[in-house]
Amino acid sequence: MMTSATQCAQRGATLIVGLIMLVLLTLAVTSAFMLSNGNLKAVGNMQFRDEAVAAANLAIEQVISSDFTTLPVGSTVPVDIDQDGTDDYSVTVMTPVCVQAVPIATSISTLSGVTSGVPTTTDYNTLWDIETRIVSNENSGGAAVTIWQGVRKRLTQPQYAASACV
Repeated sequence: MMTSATQCAQRGATLIVGLIMLVLLTLAVTSAFMLSNGNLKAVGNMQFRDEAVAAANLAIEQVISSDFTTLPVGSTVPVDIDQDGTDDYSVTVMTPVCVQAVPIATSISTLSGVTSGVPTTTDYNTLWDIETRIVSNENSGGAAVTIWQGVRKRLTQPQYAASACV
């Protein structure tokens, strides 16, 4: 009769040990799920940042390729990063600001190809600050990125006189 009593006691211990192992396994799976979910959000944020920087660079290139020095204005540039026909980002380019203008004396070559030592024209190295703000058109929880880019542009005397840098 003694063996029968010990067998019943061991069956109850096995059940409790099994339940404890099941709870530990559930906790491990839950923590792994939470950790992977956090990593997925971090990767998504990094992808948004990289795409936003690429969109800002595209908008800045468009502004630089235009004659932005005479009448600088802000603009909004829609950007389709994945080329699917829908705009993924809306890049707001703020009004370019002239930060600095440094005169540079240049000399003009004579017909013989020899330059005179006397400066004949004055060009200007101008430094412009271009600020862009990017907001995702997708449902990204209001994520936004601001990018600043410094641009140096050489202007002749007539261009400098007509620019907003005077």
